[in-house]
This record gives sequence, C-alpha cells and structure tokens, in this order.
Amino acid sequence: MASHFRRESEEAPLVVERLLRENRGEVEGLAAFLRRRPPALVLTVARGSSDHAALFAKYLLEARLLWPTLSFAPSVLTLYRARPRLPHPALLLAFSQSGESPDVVEAVRAFREAGVLTVALVNREDSPLAQAAEVLLPLHAGEEKAVAASKSFLAMLAAFLQLFAHLLEEGRLKEALPLLPEALFRALGVEGSLEYLEEAEGLFALGRGFAYPLALEAALKLKEVAALHAEGLSLAEFLHGPQALLEEGFPVLALVQKDEAFEGALSALEGLKAKGAHLLVLSAEPDALALAHSPLKVPLALPPELNPLLLAQAFYPLAEALARARGQDPDRPRHLSKVTRTR
Repeated sequence: MASHFRRESEEAPLVVERLLRENRGEVEGLAAFLRRRPPALVLTVARGSSDHAALFAKYLLEARLLWPTLSFAPSVLTLYRARPRLPHPALLLAFSQSGESPDVVEAVRAFREAGVLTVALVNREDSPLAQAAEVLLPLHAGEEKAVAASKSFLAMLAAFLQLFAHLLEEGRLKEALPLLPEALFRALGVEGSLEYLEEAEGLFALGRGFAYPLALEAALKLKEVAALHAEGLSLAEFLHGPQALLEEGFPVLALVQKDEAFEGALSALEGLKAKGAHLLVLSAEPDALALAHSPLKVPLALPPELNPLLLAQAFYPLAEALARARGQDPDRPRHLSKVTRTR
C-alpha cells in the first residue's frame, strides 16, 4: 500500500495546475504593483521545508531581479523583542504549510504594522498567518496527511515562481509555467534508486545556486522519512572545510542542473570522486550523470528557474522507497507532528 507521502507527492501536478489557475488574478495585480514600486529590500520568514522555499526565492530575486533579499530570524522579534529598521519600501514574504507557527505569524504582524507589504504563501487560508498578512497567495494543496511535506512544498515553489515570472520583464517563464504540471508528472519516472544508502549512517547532500535549496530539502527529507543523518550544504561551502570528513565510499548526493553553476559543479564533483566519495547524482544532464556511481536520472529538464521543482519531485519517491527499505514509516517520523509551533 502506498504511503500518504508517496500519494501526496503524486498529487503535486494537479495541485500546481490548480494553483496557477486560481492565483493568476491576485498574482498579476501584485506583480504590477511591485514593478511600479520595487522594494529596496525583501525579507523572508519561514521554518523547516518552507525556509528552503524561501531560500529558493532569495536566489531568484537576487540573481534575476537584483532585489536584495534577507532571511529574517523570527527569534530576533519574538525572544529579543527587536524589530530591525527596514528601508522603504520593503516586502516580506512568509512561507508556511500550516500558517500556525507563532513566531512566523508575529513577525508578519509586526512588520505589517510598520508599513511593510506582507505576502503569505500558505496552504491553510483560514490560518493565523493568512489572516495576518496583507496579501494571500494560497497553495491550494488540500490536506496533507504525511508529516513530511511534499505537495505543499512544491506548491510553495510554484506559487512563488508564478509571481516571479510576472515580475520579470521577459516572457519566457510565463510561457514555460503551463508546462510545469506535466513536467512534474513525468519527473516521477526518475530512473535509479538510493539502494546504496540502505545501510548508510550519514551522507552529504550538495547543490549549487538554484539547486542548493533543494539539496537542503533532500537532506531534511532523508532525516524525516528515512531516519538517515544527512547534512545539506552548498557545494562551494563543502569545499571550504566539510570535505575533510570524506573517506572511501562515503555517500555524497548531488543535485545538478544546467545553469550558470553547472560547469563548476561538474569540476567539483570530479574532485570529490577522486577523493573517494560515492556519488549519487540527481540530474537530467548526461555529463553530470556520467560522474555518478549511482545515477538518478530525471527524465526531462525545464528552464533553470523552474527545474528545481523537478529535482524535488523526482527525489520524493526515491526517499519514500529508501525509508521502507530502512524499516521506517515514511508517514510518521519519530518525534515529529504535522504542525510545529515555535517562538
């Protein structure tokens, strides 16, 4: 019997199709406003997988729109009772599945009171976060029974990408967005397995640029569903120290796509392979897959701004199968609940 986690990841194409249709009007209006009045600074606030979505947004906003984007630490406000002064105008993007964590909600309320435009990308439209924000972009993912997020995380990325595509002056992403649901469906046909990790005690999950937030997401999912210690890192940061831990056969999962970071990623992976790492490479690119001891072939690629969604979608069934092979219940990670409330 398929797990909730597996079934919900398979629902993602329909969720994204619905989201792109239902949110279009709100997104077009918000994008038009932000083009007329671009923010001097963007803040993101999120926890868990949602913070990986926020980091993805940071990369795109800075690399393509040149909008400086910072991750706000909610405890600065909730514990230290400090609200940093922001330049005017500013934009805050809050990412959440449940919309219930008090620290994220309080940050949105505080900055909205200070005149910051606040936008919530959240699944529950009746949540405290949805009510606290000035603008709501619902995820339309429906109920998610598995503790580990899958379709809601992909919906979060898609909701941001729809806004981002309308902020760009060029039309190429708006033209590519309708291809996303079908591409997500096809990504479930990833070739390969994580069999090498069945007896593993730990691994590194690495990515560069737009793929880096997805490496963090992959590492989190391996901890949650497979009870496997995984450390997600930027491939560049890995070379600045953590590679000292490598020994013969140590597993390294690399998420690789074709963009400005591609050639550097290949060179770095060649070096890690020479140092004895066992490379598991999740990619659609033949040159990257050729370096792998365990290739994980994604059946197609999209423009680099959209492609990270395919990497995540392809990874979820691999993680679910590994969880089962390691004797874990992918729907019920130890010590975790669906809604986590922190201050």
